[in-house]
Amino acid sequence: MSLDGRRVLVITTNYGTEQDELEQPVATLHAAGARVTVAAQKDEPVRTLVSDRRPGDTVIPDGAYTELSADLFDAVVVPGGTLNADRLRTDVVAQRLVTEFADAGRTVAAICHGPWLLVDSGLVRGRRLTSHPSLRADLTNAGGTWQDRSVVVDDAGGFPLITSRRPADLEPFSDAIIRSLGGSPGEATPRVGT
Repeated sequence: MSLDGRRVLVITTNYGTEQDELEQPVATLHAAGARVTVAAQKDEPVRTLVSDRRPGDTVIPDGAYTELSADLFDAVVVPGGTLNADRLRTDVVAQRLVTEFADAGRTVAAICHGPWLLVDSGLVRGRRLTSHPSLRADLTNAGGTWQDRSVVVDDAGGFPLITSRRPADLEPFSDAIIRSLGGSPGEATPRVGT
């Protein structure tokens, strides 16, 4: 089953997002038939990084997320990258957006350092999740149960929560998002450069 008609929002800052954690889910969700909107803090190019060190691709967003609401989408994806996630976690508009998705019972997905935004949005307490290992204490202190798994799907807290640890986990992460939206993963998985 394709994701025709499903709408996914990917939120990012304009600098420091982990390249593959932005590009791979976007490509995979597009290939599955979803309409994907990449929205940044500013309507300016997004300069990604590879492994938080090397310059990555420049991505042109569809616009800024400041005027968006969860009503327009079925899921939100929060990519990692230490610099990206550290800025997103204190951005009140990003906090509002992920909270709107959660309150509406819509899918919230975050990978690597992306779950930092969930901590600052109050969405971790009582949930099972994973992240980059360096966030384990933050997630545990926020009331979550951290698991060292490639993907953790927690449907028990009023909204589907999907989390993964690192770029190596992108395939199961993207597959879980597709499943949460009613699709069949693996139908068209594009390869994205590393």
